[in-house]
Amino acid sequence: MKAKLFNYGGIAAAVVLIVFGIASIAVGANGRDTVRNNLATEQIVGTPDMTPKAIAAEAKAAGLKDVALPTKSVAGASINTGAEARTFAQYMRIHALEASGGQTYAEMPRFATADGKGTNDEKAALKKDGRPVDNAARNVWVTETALSTALNTSFFAENVALFSIVMGVALLLTGIGFLVLALGLIQVPSRRRSESTSQAPSGAAAAAV
Repeated sequence: MKAKLFNYGGIAAAVVLIVFGIASIAVGANGRDTVRNNLATEQIVGTPDMTPKAIAAEAKAAGLKDVALPTKSVAGASINTGAEARTFAQYMRIHALEASGGQTYAEMPRFATADGKGTNDEKAALKKDGRPVDNAARNVWVTETALSTALNTSFFAENVALFSIVMGVALLLTGIGFLVLALGLIQVPSRRRSESTSQAPSGAAAAAV
């Protein structure tokens, strides 16, 4: 009775693992397709300067220092995968730094000035209709951050989907292995040895007769 109970429990566990494995593969594949379809819908294409050599020259001309430069090219490429989206976002950051003179959002002054240096003092800022004018470079940085974050999120989402597929395959194979053992389709070595040992005396007795 115990043996049957353990056997049925093994079969049930195997079925659960197989079901979860198939579901995980399906969810992962669907997530991966969704990311790529959404990226393709945006019709993003890499600009001609999105090569490591070209962007390095631009960064040098802009006086950028200690900046991590992209190592892959997406020039002229349609951005429809998570990896390409991440690379495109890296180039966008360099473009934003070029526009801001190498300053990040937190480093830039809030308001524009006549000399182009900017200021945090409302009284010293350029005025329009009596109100201080915002620093345009800051607005560029905000836009770049929003877009690059979305692109990096697509890279993360695609990798999560890939992980789900890999885990699904692992669960599926584990479930199949449990099912094979539970159904007794293969014999473990110890069981084979015990059976051969139990059959040996009867064979010897038959020979003696």
